[in-house]
Amino acid sequence: MSAEQMNTKTRVLIADDHSMVLEVLSLFLSSQPDLEVLSAGDLDGALKVIADVGPVDVTLLDLNMPGMNGLEGLRRALDASEGKPVAIITGTPTRRVLDETLEMGGAGLIPKTMQARSLANAIRFIASGEVYTPLSLMHEETNTNNNANSPLSDREMTVLNYLGEGKQNKEIAFELELSEATIKMHVRSICTKLSANNRTHAVFIARNTGLL
Repeated sequence: MSAEQMNTKTRVLIADDHSMVLEVLSLFLSSQPDLEVLSAGDLDGALKVIADVGPVDVTLLDLNMPGMNGLEGLRRALDASEGKPVAIITGTPTRRVLDETLEMGGAGLIPKTMQARSLANAIRFIASGEVYTPLSLMHEETNTNNNANSPLSDREMTVLNYLGEGKQNKEIAFELELSEATIKMHVRSICTKLSANNRTHAVFIARNTGLL
């Protein structure tokens, strides 16, 4: 293969602490003529690969591997990747994780249950500059929005769920990687849309109307 052909390959970094998962994915993706695969067993290893070889075309980070600390690891990888896409791969994809990933600038959320061929296509999709979102989670969003004809946006519903758990603005801001001022804005909007006097009243209304 010529040097020019080598340069046309999409370089992918997969970081996962499950060695069998990492080996299977790496073997299949490496068999694709347009993909070159690098691997790491934790976040620090992934950051070292990026430091050694430079930002790769696509980075996939296991959500629950050592060093991630929730999605804080995504932020660190995004900083190191200099604008190149970084996505999360997980065995338990949820709408909340997807929302938080996209909010932080991640390139999407990939389920580990995805077939290897589909994973390769998802990587190509991300490499082209697009954001990958699992269809099942988009259906979940549609079902949620249809529930009781919710007047709230997806982000407001996420904040409302945290309010229902008794979390304060500071805690919600930490969970969603947003400023406390932004959370206050969402809470005010929730109260206005639900005709609630305060956050406690909003949760009460939401539970009585089936939003929570």
